Amino acid sequence: MALLTFQHVSKTYDNVTKALQDVSFSIEEGEFVSIIGPSGAGKSTLLRCVNRLVDASQGAIFFDGQNVTTADKKQLREIRIKTAMIFQHYNLVDRLSVVENVLHGRLGQKSTLSGVVGQYTEEEKAEAFRILAEMGLAETAYKRCDELSGGQKQRVGIARALMQHPKLILCDEPIASLDPKSSKVIMDHLKAINQNQKITCLVNLHQVDVAMKYSERIIGVTAGRIVYDGPTANLTQDVIHEIYQSSEHDLITDVQGA
Repeated sequence: MALLTFQHVSKTYDNVTKALQDVSFSIEEGEFVSIIGPSGAGKSTLLRCVNRLVDASQGAIFFDGQNVTTADKKQLREIRIKTAMIFQHYNLVDRLSVVENVLHGRLGQKSTLSGVVGQYTEEEKAEAFRILAEMGLAETAYKRCDELSGGQKQRVGIARALMQHPKLILCDEPIASLDPKSSKVIMDHLKAINQNQKITCLVNLHQVDVAMKYSERIIGVTAGRIVYDGPTANLTQDVIHEIYQSSEHDLITDVQGA
């Protein structure tokens, strides 16, 4: 059984804007898949339908054997615990320390009271520090997040995601706000997590060459429709032009060493 399946999913905003149109695909456990396409193609909407930050208008989505589209509040909480999300603009609490932000990855598994008062076990704290060390952030643990660079903030976002013990990590343009060097660091971490921890990754990317370097499979989206879904090796310049609806679109070099 696939870990994630979209069956004829569509999303319309305000009964007018068609963000997704009849989208169908499946992702197996352990895959690293990139979604590419122009701005406004529906990439972020697609990702946010997985954990129902956005509700699909039509179709069905299945994750880890559960129907996401019909899940009740308790089931949706379980789905969101298993689907960690990494955001373009980090989504951290700037006034809190790095380690406090990482520990927030455990909030979904705690009671409301425990979450409010910040009750974490010694094991959870030790795990947070271990993950920060793996991310190269041990020395920043007690810094406020608003003291960090963009690349450091995104590594905190990844550490927080890992604290959830997810089966799937959803990355919404994780390097869009970063310089090339920081972008490479982030993508290298995501790839290592996928390979070493066998966590499935679904990544929205604007940079075509980055997607080709890190992904075995690419999904190309244009105007809410999938126009390509296949191996990276088959992503020709003609296919890229079809995805971006432009004969002038060339591969963008945005990660050093790509």
